[in-house]
Amino acid sequence: MSATKNPAQFILASSSPRRRDLLAQIGLLPDQIVPAEIDETPKVRELPVKLASRLARDKAYAVSTKFPGKWVLGADTVVACGRRVLGKPEDRGQAGTFLRLLSGRRHRVIGGICLIQPDRKISIKTVTTAVKFKSLSNLEIDRYLDGDEWNGKAGGYAIQGKACTFVKWIGGSYSNVVGLPLFETAALLRGVGYDW
Repeated sequence: MSATKNPAQFILASSSPRRRDLLAQIGLLPDQIVPAEIDETPKVRELPVKLASRLARDKAYAVSTKFPGKWVLGADTVVACGRRVLGKPEDRGQAGTFLRLLSGRRHRVIGGICLIQPDRKISIKTVTTAVKFKSLSNLEIDRYLDGDEWNGKAGGYAIQGKACTFVKWIGGSYSNVVGLPLFETAALLRGVGYDW
């Protein structure tokens, strides 16, 4: 399908300023940014990849019902250590627990993206990035927690901030770890004929 300019509005179903900034990097500026009010609690025995996919879909769907006839992009980021999901820490103590778990280990960051087209067709994709942290000392963890970067971040860290010094190795999409896999998002949009 050849891409054409689209007159319908493009809406980002997210409260994350990082996703807005990432889209701006590729020249895509949403007409509106509308946070999706959904329950992000994992279901019993729900695997991390399924969780990322479901939350992206639920966010896109929740916003698209309020804005029919628009392009709506929903996204979610899940950090997983094995089968364990490390969500947004509730407090400093939980953020510290997450960082100690990730210390010296490899973990996965799964990005779910869901695009709902004006005709209600839905496209969903997940992207997995492997990340390995170096072994972290208690002092490094405490100093990181003294800042506010961990707050509101899946896994308790922001790779685009001071936690970049924790990352020994990364395999896959860097932007996925920040909050949105740009290559895959652009390919998904262009694949269904959306151009910007």
